[in-house]
Amino acid sequence: MKAEERWQARFRAPRVTLPVWARQAPARAVYRSNASGAWEVYAWDRAAGSTRQATARPKGTSHGTIDPTGQWIWWFSDTDGDEWGSWMRQPFAGGPDEPIDLAAGYPAGIALSATGEAAIGVARPGEGFQIHVVRPGGSARLVYEHAEAASVAAISMDGSLIAISHSEHGNSRHPALRVLRQNGDTVGDLHDGPGKGVLGLRFAPVPGDRRLLTLHERRGRREPLVWDPESDEQREIWLRDPGEITADWYGDGRSLLVVRANRGRTYLHRYDLAGGRLFPIETQHGVIDAATPRPDGSVEYSWSSGAHPPVIRSSNGHVVMNHGGPTSPPSVPVEDVDVEGPGGRIHALVSRPERGSGPFPTIFLLHGGPTSQDDDSFVPQVAAWVDLGFAVVRVNYRGSTGYGSAWRDALIGEVGHIELSDVAAVRDVMVDRGIADPERLVLSGASWGGYLTLLGLGTQPKVWAAGIATVPIADHLATYEEETEALRAYHRALLGGSPGEQPERYAHCSPITYVDQVEAPLLILAGENDPRCPIGQIETYVSRLAERGHEHSVYRYDAGHGSLVVSERIAQMSAQLEFARKHIRIEA
Repeated sequence: MKAEERWQARFRAPRVTLPVWARQAPARAVYRSNASGAWEVYAWDRAAGSTRQATARPKGTSHGTIDPTGQWIWWFSDTDGDEWGSWMRQPFAGGPDEPIDLAAGYPAGIALSATGEAAIGVARPGEGFQIHVVRPGGSARLVYEHAEAASVAAISMDGSLIAISHSEHGNSRHPALRVLRQNGDTVGDLHDGPGKGVLGLRFAPVPGDRRLLTLHERRGRREPLVWDPESDEQREIWLRDPGEITADWYGDGRSLLVVRANRGRTYLHRYDLAGGRLFPIETQHGVIDAATPRPDGSVEYSWSSGAHPPVIRSSNGHVVMNHGGPTSPPSVPVEDVDVEGPGGRIHALVSRPERGSGPFPTIFLLHGGPTSQDDDSFVPQVAAWVDLGFAVVRVNYRGSTGYGSAWRDALIGEVGHIELSDVAAVRDVMVDRGIADPERLVLSGASWGGYLTLLGLGTQPKVWAAGIATVPIADHLATYEEETEALRAYHRALLGGSPGEQPERYAHCSPITYVDQVEAPLLILAGENDPRCPIGQIETYVSRLAERGHEHSVYRYDAGHGSLVVSERIAQMSAQLEFARKHIRIEA
């Protein structure tokens, strides 16, 4: 297989998300797949062994779930990826879609009960955040609204209790939790104070059980907590092992599935609530993107590694499902690198070509978020760069999740510059070790990573030979004026206030402040309908480049903050590789 065919085959290979099954009808499940050429929602009848594509839209479908009874598939209908729209539902066996009687807006969570009610969160410009209880066929009832960010976290099986995540205290990065009745009355509040968020996961899957599984940060990392909102009884689940932790209920409500992420890999355990004992669940070395217990006590999970494409497995030892079609070619394993940086030890992941010993042309691929992380999962984009002959370096800079609350929160108030100082520390080590060629360094990333790319090219102009920024923030002020309500709240939390309250900080952290210092050729990829990093502020940045005749290219596509269409993702990857060939010397 030729190199171009090889990397494109990784994008085209059918992939599936972990199936989400109906709690009262476990043979019925939904998942998302790119098998049709775009990411769509599929229904899977496990008893009959049949699958059915439930949605079919030109730009794909980003959200889909199933109600606990297995009768209905719910999915979100937006316009060409702009994230503005309404929820729809259709019968599991197929049939016409039914619109949910709720005015359009940006989604802010959904949770479905076994009695037919749905708790739906929505945000609209100028109206703040609202949460409704909806019974299809009836009118929606408003149970909560606030100007600060809020979203639906969970609903009890009987629909009587609704958990919402909110930031009435003014910091959406560290939310509080509230449980309401359907009439809007408060049952209980959980708030651990400044810098310690509380996240709601799921009510116990047992009828009449009021316990809510949550995550807290009382010891400097996310850990499970079982909370009864009526009695306020709390049980913290303390684990000795390092890493960030999340959890889910087993079906009987007596055990928890504990998912622990540490240094870019994932580990599974079963925690017995009665005895307080932890039992490891054997899995392969790599990353588990999602996991869920099944009624028989087994655990199904989506697994991959940097070298091996994704697969849906069971703790029983078998492959649960695949969508047919050609399999993805493998890639190279990742290497761990630890670097002492200005704020502490930085963990980075390196993928390098199998041929040659370096130094290689090297691309620093910066993740988004910023509260995301790079890990040892299979990424077709990384594999494509390795096939071209590049070493790929991914840095879990300060602001990343997976390394504790202090590391995640270290960039507050000085965003962009802090992350780039960590990237610089890793870059120096890569050059000193003979892995990266200092004359052939490319800075690249998407979303927050795209923002860091633009900022890095302007503040470190002598370092980078080229830059590739996908859906970036170019100007925090202009972005704030156009972005969604939830992201405005996030911006205020991250930068200590609104642009009116912190004008100097917004300017200091904005790439457009440094646009005239950019020296490297630059490729920008932007979505026409992006509500997160709006195209208007990108156009202003590009016009500044054009005014001084700086070499740049712009790739615009008709979607939002990324594309769900396989052919479009291939076209974008092709544009990036061609840009690199033009500006970076690559040995044959």
